[in-house]
Amino acid sequence: MQNLSDAELVRFSLANQNDFLYLVDRYKGKLMNYIRRLTNINDDDAEDILQEVFIKVYLNLNDFNADLKFSSWIYRITHNQVISSHRRLKARPEGYAVNIDDQAALGLAADIDIVAEADLQIMKQNITKVLDRLDQKYRDILILKFLEEKNYQEISDIIRKPLGTVASTINKAKQEFKKELARQKIIL
Repeated sequence: MQNLSDAELVRFSLANQNDFLYLVDRYKGKLMNYIRRLTNINDDDAEDILQEVFIKVYLNLNDFNADLKFSSWIYRITHNQVISSHRRLKARPEGYAVNIDDQAALGLAADIDIVAEADLQIMKQNITKVLDRLDQKYRDILILKFLEEKNYQEISDIIRKPLGTVASTINKAKQEFKKELARQKIIL
C-alpha cells in the first residue's frame, strides 16, 4: 500500500475504512510539522489539531475532487483547522514558533538572494524572528513555499487564490521579509 498514489489510497479508503490508516501514516508527520510551523502551541494542542484534521478528512473523503492533488486538499483542511483553532484559543502574544530545518533555512535564504554563510543555528533563529513579525498571509505563504516546499499550484489550491496572486504574494512576502531583516538589523 505504501507504493500507491494518494488517489489510489483515497479509492481504497472509500471502499474499506481501515485503509484510511495508510493516508494517516503518509501525512501525519508532514502535517504535524506544518501545524508547528504555523503556530506556537504545545505538542498536545498540535496533536489535537492534527486529529481534528484527520477526522474532517475522513468525513469529507467522498467530497474530495480527484482533479485536485490530495496533498493540496489535506493541507487546505489543515490550514483551515489551524486558523479555526487559533480563533478559538485566541491569539497568543508570544507569536508563532516556526520550526525550520537546515535545508529549509538555506533554501529560503538562497531564494531571496541572501548569502547564508552565518552559523546555521543563528540563521534559523533570525529567520524565525523575522517570520514571527511578518503579517500572517506573508508568513503562511513563505512557510508553504520554502519550508513545506509546495509548488505554486499546490499553494494556489491550499490558500484558494489564483496562481498570479500566489506569485505576486510570494514576491511581496520576500520583499517584506527583506524589509523586516533590515528593520531588525539582522544579517543572515
